[in-house]
Amino acid sequence: MSIIIETSQLSKWFGEVVALNNINMTIEKGVTGLLGPNGAGKSTFIKLALGLYRPSRGTIKVMGGPPRNNLHVLRNIGYCPETDKFYDNMTGYEFVYYLSRSWGMSSMTARKVTEEVCEWVQMSERMHDPIDQYSKGMRQRIKIAQSLVGRPDLLFLDEPMAGLDPKGREEMFSLIRRLGDEGLSVMLSSHILYEIERVTDQVALLYKGALLAHGRIREIRDLIDQHPHTIRVNSSDPRSLSKCFLDDPGVRNISFEPGKLVLHTQDPNACYQKLNTFYLNKDKLVDGIECADDNLQAVFEYLTK
Repeated sequence: MSIIIETSQLSKWFGEVVALNNINMTIEKGVTGLLGPNGAGKSTFIKLALGLYRPSRGTIKVMGGPPRNNLHVLRNIGYCPETDKFYDNMTGYEFVYYLSRSWGMSSMTARKVTEEVCEWVQMSERMHDPIDQYSKGMRQRIKIAQSLVGRPDLLFLDEPMAGLDPKGREEMFSLIRRLGDEGLSVMLSSHILYEIERVTDQVALLYKGALLAHGRIREIRDLIDQHPHTIRVNSSDPRSLSKCFLDDPGVRNISFEPGKLVLHTQDPNACYQKLNTFYLNKDKLVDGIECADDNLQAVFEYLTK
């Protein structure tokens, strides 16, 4: 079965608050990013897929069946929540071991599985240390370890990069890619586009409970390529720098912010090339470059106009 999640008119509301509205989506095997700002409905979608919520309207099927109260489906799903719920005086090994036992595993099987999943997430050397001595990245990895004890076919990761430092993020990117390479289907939620781009090119964009777009990142980002891109340039002399772009046919508009030149261009690649040349020439006109449209929020703003 190549389809792991399928929804039809899926909706969920809490009183007068609509969390998800009429979601029609098919997700195939592999790693998929569930993208959206806070409050977009990402966690609600995951909890519906986990069977924790009942749809207010419509249907959701996970691996061919409805997930709610369906042990056949739920036994093939792993879940790593965003928030931590640890007994800090426990070791990582004990945390994973006792959750393995709660699955109904024998003591011997639980010990074997705990060691295996800790090795998977590269926590073998620290698994016997108390959790209160773990970094944020280690806590995230031990949470993922517990979600793998049942050998799931589908893994949900809710904001797995939240609060991680750059080193922890790189380790998490590597772990998720490795899980995908080993044949596990993964759905991870995030509100930061570049995080998802590091692990997959397949995304679903949610905004205010609605599905804005679903498919490959490049296809979705192409939606805003028809419109001027915004480039902010840090400069000690933005007005002098602006003169270099006055006759540029690709630049639609020029404006200024404190210490910055703001370019609106139909040809961002040409602008970047010119700006990079200025920087390499060390003429001190260019101190830094920021592509304001190279993020998820820009895609949302375009799609919701």
